[in-house]
Amino acid sequence: MTGIRAIDAVVNIWTPEALAGRPDRTGFYTSKMRVKREIFEGMSLKDMIARMDAAGIEKAFLIAAKVGRLGHPACYHVDYRLVADAVQAHPDRFYGLAGLDPTEGMRGVRELSRAVTEYGFIGAHFYPHWFELLPDHAKWYPFYAKCVELDVPVQLQVGQSMVYDPSYPLRSVGRPITLDAVACDFPELKIIGIHVGIPWTEEMIAMAWKHANVFIGSDAHSPRYWPDSFKHYIRSYGQDKVIFGTDFPVLDFGRTMAEIAELNLPEAVLAKFLRTNAQRIYKLDGAGA
Repeated sequence: MTGIRAIDAVVNIWTPEALAGRPDRTGFYTSKMRVKREIFEGMSLKDMIARMDAAGIEKAFLIAAKVGRLGHPACYHVDYRLVADAVQAHPDRFYGLAGLDPTEGMRGVRELSRAVTEYGFIGAHFYPHWFELLPDHAKWYPFYAKCVELDVPVQLQVGQSMVYDPSYPLRSVGRPITLDAVACDFPELKIIGIHVGIPWTEEMIAMAWKHANVFIGSDAHSPRYWPDSFKHYIRSYGQDKVIFGTDFPVLDFGRTMAEIAELNLPEAVLAKFLRTNAQRIYKLDGAGA
């Protein structure tokens, strides 16, 4: 176990209260994603912190996710206040990320602003495929502009999406190349393409290499199965451009950290990847430490 206190940049709040507002996808996650069934009973914040401690993870970014447009039984939104309360209860362990729904228009933009200015959230988060709107679609642009104004990063899923609900199949619209236009139009916006970009990891690496304001999140795919090009990027010319994440409970904290240890990254590279890159990008206390 490394002595570096990791920061997990992509974590789902998993309390019984949070799960009560979500559709039951236990079968999908246990079969397709191989998440343990008992996880779907939910867990307290105290239990989550205990799991983080056991894995060597000091802090986690909790997502107040907006998963599709409300009204369809496959879709749900996590109340911002649910995450805000968790952060307030454990300010030394959690930060909040505000989910985005482009169909909400300026109402959603104002909610994002409130989340940052009143609730202390440190960034935005969204899933392009849940709305079948490419990242460079005009409906996302007011949210990008507000993130620039608020000086907070935005993270979004890139790569293939799954069929989470057979009644709601969605196209994989998050090709990393679509970040090219966004990065050109918003050079001040810090953009994190999460989920590695698989199966278009080379595209994601190209975007992070081209644009100073584009970064990669390593979550949702087990390190043991990362493409060789991605592992090489982390340890070489991309060592300042990738941040650690699990997308818990998709990836278990402990197993993920154990698999990262198997990569045998140099200590300086590991510190950037697990901690200081996230500190710098999100302007957290201790940035550059």
